Amino acid sequence: MVLSPHLSTSNGFYSLVSEMHLDREQTNQHNITVTCSDEGVPSLSSSVTLTLHISDVNDNAPVFDRSSYEAYIVENNSPGLSIFTVKATDADWNQNARVSYILEDSSVNGVPVSSYVSVSADSGVIHAVRSFDYEQIKDFQLCVKAQDGGSPPLSSNVTVKILVQDQNDNAPQVLYPVQTGGSLVAEMVPRSADVGYLVTKVVAVDVDSGQNAWLSYKLQKAADRALFEVGSQNGEIRTIRQVTDKDAVKQRLTVIVEDNGQPSRSATVIVNVAVADSFPEVLSEFTDFTHDKEYNDNLTFYLVLALAVVSFLFITCVVVIISVKIYRWRQSRILYHSNLPVIPYYPPRYSDTLGTGTLPHVYNYDTCRTTDSRKSDCKFGRAGSQNVFEKEHFGFEIS
Repeated sequence: MVLSPHLSTSNGFYSLVSEMHLDREQTNQHNITVTCSDEGVPSLSSSVTLTLHISDVNDNAPVFDRSSYEAYIVENNSPGLSIFTVKATDADWNQNARVSYILEDSSVNGVPVSSYVSVSADSGVIHAVRSFDYEQIKDFQLCVKAQDGGSPPLSSNVTVKILVQDQNDNAPQVLYPVQTGGSLVAEMVPRSADVGYLVTKVVAVDVDSGQNAWLSYKLQKAADRALFEVGSQNGEIRTIRQVTDKDAVKQRLTVIVEDNGQPSRSATVIVNVAVADSFPEVLSEFTDFTHDKEYNDNLTFYLVLALAVVSFLFITCVVVIISVKIYRWRQSRILYHSNLPVIPYYPPRYSDTLGTGTLPHVYNYDTCRTTDSRKSDCKFGRAGSQNVFEKEHFGFEIS
């Protein structure tokens, strides 16, 4: 700093002029001592100290603490989970140093990146918007912009790579032998097969990765465990002794395939082995087996169908009974609450006789019948108070 004199018309003024650019981020204030001395002998002087405060201008953009980031997230996460936090600082002061974080527009496999993650504007925390599936997407990149509050604002960008970590959420899939529902496939083993004869190989895959996809094979069930074994790493089924004539033609093996995840997942496969030298022998044996299987399947189907029919009939009967009860109850309620007068109904020409009957008139009947005559007498009285009786003869045919 140098002192540059400036003389005015009335008084002497002095200006304080800087020799270089002032940077608030390096030194935010300066203490300057100014001394004035005259030219007398001896010289007299006086001094004053000035404190110079440097005001801020927005001349610094936000700076991230790393040039790039890598973040990890385990698949099958819950939406809204916090993945990572980016951090940027601004050397300016006050509003010029206030940093906001913005997710830049980009796409991942044709889908906007905003449908995968979001960024908190104040804290820079990156959140998952959806649940990730390692088998569909293993990693993707996004760009985060840090912008200060100056005018005009300054900003900087950083790249964040999100790596999806695998979980053991997929069981092994058996590719061979193919499990068919209708047809029965069997592997042929001749009776002359020696020890170590390769019967077949179980082939399986796991779409997971790492140790979650490491597969091991184990013989779970076999008709004769002393005849076959399964390679734990390659899935090869081999004979462990000499095949004899006493061995059954039909051999059924159940192989379980397990991965190395925690917890492990598994799949089972059934391998049918035919110990025979000729195809007709194999065909007769396995045809019976197929018929038995089809019989069991048909029996199960008919049992389920019968249960469904009985259940339907029972529910229908219950609904009908309830409907009839409700209908009768409603009719009785309607009659009970009705205010109409009850008018008795009598058939035409009927009247109450002596307060006890409903016949129009009183008639008396007297009939006589003999055993030796086909004619009988019938007497009847006239209505009302008449006491005259007439005799009529009626003929009856007795059979």
